[in-house]
Amino acid sequence: MLGLNRILSLRATRIRSYGSPGVRLSSRASSRCQTPSASSRIYCACVLLLLLVTPRVDSSWWYIGALGARVICDNIPGLVNKQRQLCQRHPDIMQAIGEGTKEWIRECQHQFRHHRWNCSTLDRDHTVFGRVLLRSSREAAFVYAISSAGVVYALTRACSQGELKTCNCDPHKRGRASDERGEFDWGGCSDNINYGIKFAKAFIDAKERTVRDARALMNLHNNRCGRIAVKRFMKLECKCHGVSGSCTLRTCWMAMADFRKTGDYLRRKYNGAIEVTMNQDGTGFAVANKAFRKATKNDLVYFENSPDYCLQDKAAGSLGTAGRVCNKTSRGTDGCEVMCCGRGYDTTRVQQITKCECKFKWCCAVECKDCEEAVDIHTCKAPKRAEWLDQT
Repeated sequence: MLGLNRILSLRATRIRSYGSPGVRLSSRASSRCQTPSASSRIYCACVLLLLLVTPRVDSSWWYIGALGARVICDNIPGLVNKQRQLCQRHPDIMQAIGEGTKEWIRECQHQFRHHRWNCSTLDRDHTVFGRVLLRSSREAAFVYAISSAGVVYALTRACSQGELKTCNCDPHKRGRASDERGEFDWGGCSDNINYGIKFAKAFIDAKERTVRDARALMNLHNNRCGRIAVKRFMKLECKCHGVSGSCTLRTCWMAMADFRKTGDYLRRKYNGAIEVTMNQDGTGFAVANKAFRKATKNDLVYFENSPDYCLQDKAAGSLGTAGRVCNKTSRGTDGCEVMCCGRGYDTTRVQQITKCECKFKWCCAVECKDCEEAVDIHTCKAPKRAEWLDQT
């Protein structure tokens, strides 16, 4: 019975540390386990079984994107106290974050559309990505970075569009300034990137700062990498004033580039992500392979190697590549040999409607005919049953 109490205590502690919104062991349940009656032993065994099968995957603020206009702070699982307070205080900002979440998930899926792991999300799942991000892998590093960047981008855009009560255009871009082309006047509406960065840091990092461990330190580092990535692509846009557009006077403002540039940049950082270990005092990182350079603030970092994502593996959160479309002629990651992990592929011929015989019609339209053509679609074969069972 003492052994059972010990397991229950440890399991309850682990559940609390992971912030699970599910089962929690109450003091009343613990006290019942200390009584030696048969009914108490049965009760404790049931509680233990329930605790063991309760998923320990973190819920996340990412789920805000699935709620849409129904953002109710008390209904978002996994928020820590500071996040919930910010949510209650700034409902308009939460709405912007929700829209931004959809955008950065789309960007993530675009960046990995030709890879075995394609940033798949799970419907009606509070963790959004399932168990795959429990591993401190390159993929986890990328998701934390691009999610942080997505919040910065969404909030900064909402500020400029006048959708938020607490911010507006950048108040520091006033008066005159100069660049390599000469002097200009600040005008228009400069994107208030510093506000977006400040709020994103306060909201997203709040959960990581409630614990002191290696994964929290990794998440904080990659969150920061994502935030500063958006600022990297701020650009000066100007409008010329003068006779026939002579540009004797210029009015300029700072604007964010398209989010695709941030996505492309972080994708390159994913390719060059650096494997690290904790340093001796537990305050930073040391490179895992001494042959490689040290990680900088602009590098994504990770602790664990990624699975190959070839087979469905519930424990690792891998969905496998069975049924994925592949490119028969490509030798890259989208090619059938790589995507299908050597299992082969099935070919299906389908009829596809395309625009053809297009002609310009005065004025000013283009008219096309609808043409039907046969197209071969290649999809990865499912693994043999014995091979699949080994991973489930």
